[in-house]
Amino acid sequence: MSTDDAQTRVPAAPEGYDPAAEVVDLCRELIRIDTTNYGDREGPGERKAAEYVATLLDEVGIESRLYESTPGRTSVMATWGGNDDSRGRLLLHGHLDVVPAAAEDWQVDPFSGEIKDGYVWGRGAVDMKDFDAMLLSTVRARQRAGAVPERPIVLCFTADEEAGGHHGAEQLVEQHREEFDGVTEAVGEVGGFSTTVRGRRLYLIEAAEKGMAWMKLTARGRAGHGSMINPENAITRLSAAVARIGAHQWPVRLTPTMEVLLATVADLAGTEATPENAQSLVEEFGGATRMLGAVIRNTVNPTQLAGGYKVNVIPTEASAYIDGRFLPGYEDEFFETLRQLCGDDIEWDFVSHQQPWETPYDGDLVGAMTRSILAEDPDGIVAPYTMSGGTDAKHFRKLGMRSYGFAPLRLPADLDFTALFHGVDERVPVDALEFGARVFDRFLGEA
Repeated sequence: MSTDDAQTRVPAAPEGYDPAAEVVDLCRELIRIDTTNYGDREGPGERKAAEYVATLLDEVGIESRLYESTPGRTSVMATWGGNDDSRGRLLLHGHLDVVPAAAEDWQVDPFSGEIKDGYVWGRGAVDMKDFDAMLLSTVRARQRAGAVPERPIVLCFTADEEAGGHHGAEQLVEQHREEFDGVTEAVGEVGGFSTTVRGRRLYLIEAAEKGMAWMKLTARGRAGHGSMINPENAITRLSAAVARIGAHQWPVRLTPTMEVLLATVADLAGTEATPENAQSLVEEFGGATRMLGAVIRNTVNPTQLAGGYKVNVIPTEASAYIDGRFLPGYEDEFFETLRQLCGDDIEWDFVSHQQPWETPYDGDLVGAMTRSILAEDPDGIVAPYTMSGGTDAKHFRKLGMRSYGFAPLRLPADLDFTALFHGVDERVPVDALEFGARVFDRFLGEA
């Protein structure tokens, strides 16, 4: 699609309101509500943030519903929009929890929502209270102006996404299925942000996601004195397996989504995309290579080790945790390789096992996302990509809906954005938040 076509097909935003008017303040307020998710039952939970979101919706006449899977683990749902369900209902979803932040490592208090150097700083500024704020700012502005989309929309703000969604999206799908009746498409994180390749801003829309295999590996042996010979040392067995896993070089595997993205980059580089040059094309993304390099192959990273209880005692068992991610269509290859790397002495237990997904990059919704970005940035390029991590889309996809990640941000070329996901000094540019709200407003006008 040409830029000219994109500009002429996007309707102008209705007059009388500014979809970006509240986005910065809402993002700051959400960051100030500590919703740290430690991955267990510890932490403040999402209740306070859920009540805040419910209040924001109630203020403009949108009735919401709170669902709590366990005390404090609270999700918010609401119904909005018109009655034209010819394309089915649209789900717009974001999560309220954030990963932990060690304040001593940060330049600012990670829960301050401070504005510094043109950025909003804080845990969740990127993942994903920025999108929550964009969505809320746009919905509130449209509701007040009477510019409600004709398509019926389900709004959903979940708990527990950062620990697999088991106390959030999964609970909603399994226990409140009626909330999603008629939903055919979904939009959430992570996508729509820009990277710069050869001087061109390239906006990446998530159209696929790797599967998740969080696993506990256990090696068993024979306990004994540390001074004696022991060929059945559990720590030795485990360490050898973990070393093999960590050192393994996984082969390049190109899925349909990544074939489209790499072809786009190859065009900018004046070449053609092939499996042989896939890595060099990914490196065109600079800092984003750490994310995109992980979606042209399966990956496994050891993340925790445990074993033993005294320096001169060989323990009976030792354990490790690994974070495995596998591409759509390559699950069998992934697990067969992992079995070979572990060997016969290692036992497996899943901590979380979730399937990958891939949505065709076509249709009216993709067109609306593309036109909305190009209307605000006519020189941009829009292409799909595969997400290396996991989102709540894994659970919503179980209901058969097409899913995309679209949290639009126009970012500085020198910002290493992917390093900010779960990283120190997480922050988002103020003008990128305002850009995202304007783009999302245009998208809602078409979606």
